[in-house]
Amino acid sequence: MTGPALLSAAPAAAHLTATGDRLCLTGALTIEAVARLVRSDATAPAPAAAVIDVAALTAMDTAGAWWIVTLQDRHAGATIASATVEQTQLIATVRRTMTATDPVPPVPHDIAAWLAGIGKRVVAGVRTAGAIVSFLGQVVATCAGLCLHPRRLRLTALVHHCDQVGMRAVPIVALMAFLIGVVLAFQGSAQLRQFGAEVFVVDLIAISVLRELGILLTAIIVAGRSGSAFTAAIGAMKMREEIDAMRTLGLDPVAVLVVPRVLALMLMLPALGFIADLSGLLGGALMAWIDLGVSPAVFQSRLLSNTDVWHFAVGMIKAPVFALIIGIIGCHMGLTVGGDAESLGQHTSGSVVLSIFLVIVMDALFSIFFATVGV
Repeated sequence: MTGPALLSAAPAAAHLTATGDRLCLTGALTIEAVARLVRSDATAPAPAAAVIDVAALTAMDTAGAWWIVTLQDRHAGATIASATVEQTQLIATVRRTMTATDPVPPVPHDIAAWLAGIGKRVVAGVRTAGAIVSFLGQVVATCAGLCLHPRRLRLTALVHHCDQVGMRAVPIVALMAFLIGVVLAFQGSAQLRQFGAEVFVVDLIAISVLRELGILLTAIIVAGRSGSAFTAAIGAMKMREEIDAMRTLGLDPVAVLVVPRVLALMLMLPALGFIADLSGLLGGALMAWIDLGVSPAVFQSRLLSNTDVWHFAVGMIKAPVFALIIGIIGCHMGLTVGGDAESLGQHTSGSVVLSIFLVIVMDALFSIFFATVGV
């Protein structure tokens, strides 16, 4: 933006000269001249000055005003002398639009800063844990209200999420468990063959798949597949302010968005775990037959005679708890998304990581508990 009076000036290139504590600008201070002055100033900076004299300027555009403001700041607020009304207004406008940049604080490298960083992470983790527990209580209270008023439960949404969470996850869960059974049989046979105990590979596969690997790996897949989808879907609604609109209409976002998703997970994860158990046993039986010569009849006979039903029950007991963890974490992370896409991505990845971590922690606690009670 150039004032009308400035446009009529001769287009002579601007020059900067220093006279004592005075910097004098002459010529046309336009964007082309500013580029040249910036390059020359980088090689030979102007000496310190208290006054910037612009009386000899014949023209000045926005870039020239910016350079004068920058020059004034570099010289500790030197005064601008002999500026016309148009020049003064342009310089003031440019200064108002320039955002002040705070100096970057030095990065500390001492032990105190390291401990302070750990403390901040611990406090953030405690706050996140408290928020998740509070959200869990809110979901439980909402479910209790739905038990008293069953008609408020959105069956259409529940069936839809059961299809998304359960039915569409069957192929990947079955394939994963089948391959895990194959790997267990192959690796186990390599060790048991040394002692002539190949038949015990049936016990190895049965206990590993039914008790631990079947439901644990299924929960990890569901956390990466459905937990992230919950966070992304609810987070996108939060970004578009659809959740605020629901509250304005008198709808409870927990009852509408969270409860159907959590219930769908708690219903379908045991079913997926059962499918994973069957697929894992099938893969192990196939590999034992191919590699060890253990026929399907022998495999079935030893499986039924030597495998306690509690091995299967332990896996099924874990399933609803894992589902609750995945659903609560996924929905909570979605409801705490900010207003930008970066926040959505961070919360989605954080949801998957936290869900898998808590599932593994809970699995370890279950193992300790069942070992203590002798199951």
